[in-house]
Amino acid sequence: MILISTISSSNDVETTHDHDHLRRRPHRPADRDPYNDFMSAGGKFYEATRETAEAVGFYDNMRKLIPAIRAARIQVIIVPHHRWREGDYVGWKHMNPSQVRANQSQGFAAGSWGGAFHPEFGPRDGDVVVLEHWGQSGFAHTDLDAQLTQQGTENIILVGFVANTCSESTARFGMELGYHVTLIKDATAPFEPEGMHAAHEVNGPRFAHAILTTEELLALLPATRGKET
Repeated sequence: MILISTISSSNDVETTHDHDHLRRRPHRPADRDPYNDFMSAGGKFYEATRETAEAVGFYDNMRKLIPAIRAARIQVIIVPHHRWREGDYVGWKHMNPSQVRANQSQGFAAGSWGGAFHPEFGPRDGDVVVLEHWGQSGFAHTDLDAQLTQQGTENIILVGFVANTCSESTARFGMELGYHVTLIKDATAPFEPEGMHAAHEVNGPRFAHAILTTEELLALLPATRGKET
């Protein structure tokens, strides 16, 4: 997941339907799990997400969004999933279903091609890469909150995989910590179509402060607005 983060001034007023804060303030985007196993043909999870990703133009939207975010001098934060290593779960009493499957498939194995960052969507100079998360939330047991706090961030935008698990869990956790949360509904994808519906039509409206499309977000970026005038 890629997280986009922005700074907020204390006297700004926000509402769920007011996107002026996106125009006024820099955000931190969170890029979730930009590994080859997810985002490259031949990756272990590429085919499993390809149909839902293509249905919303995920890859095309990421190719427009991430360069525009960097061009606008907005901080990009990479929020990576734990890379599998031999013996990771030995002695664990309560592995969750996703961890069981990841252990069986050796997803994002450390030192492997699949566990390497995608050459196009992975980190660049100036990006922040936080510690890997073992479950679904990019905040749990990582330095994400510390990184955001130290940079004075109050607003986060989430893009990347997976819409109804890691991205949603991180967004929910961020809301609980007091961040303003924006979801980009066509710059993410789940494993199944129902997951997208759950993330943006059922669950997202209950906790996210804004749910936008890529084009709606691009229209709010300083660099984009500058080119149009």
